[in-house]
Amino acid sequence: MSKASAATPKSPKLEDKPFREFIEAEFIPSLCAALRERSVELETLNLKMGERPVVGGNCWMVVGEFRDGRRFWLCFEKEDIGSGRTISLADPGTQPTLLESFLIDERRITLQLLVSRLIQRLNGQKWLGSN
Repeated sequence: MSKASAATPKSPKLEDKPFREFIEAEFIPSLCAALRERSVELETLNLKMGERPVVGGNCWMVVGEFRDGRRFWLCFEKEDIGSGRTISLADPGTQPTLLESFLIDERRITLQLLVSRLIQRLNGQKWLGSN
């Protein structure tokens, strides 16, 4: 066996992809799949740079809207999944009034962690059906 075949490089972790590529190619499809498992479809779900809800200031955010008009914003302080994160929620016809820290105690942010905790937060809001 040659050294080349024995030293096969590990494939890079999903989370090491560039921010926008990770969000658009990994996070958004994984979140959609997790929601479909709960028979929930979003009207829209996309990544954009814009004004952070409640407090202002530009940031990267994943913005989702349910068919009934409920919305959420998962905001990233920098173009980095490991940067500070906040979440904001709004019922139909209202503007968000509260900005909450999101995953502040986690050392390593993974795709699975981001998806599962966002699902957990939306479920806690009873937006994914009755608990």
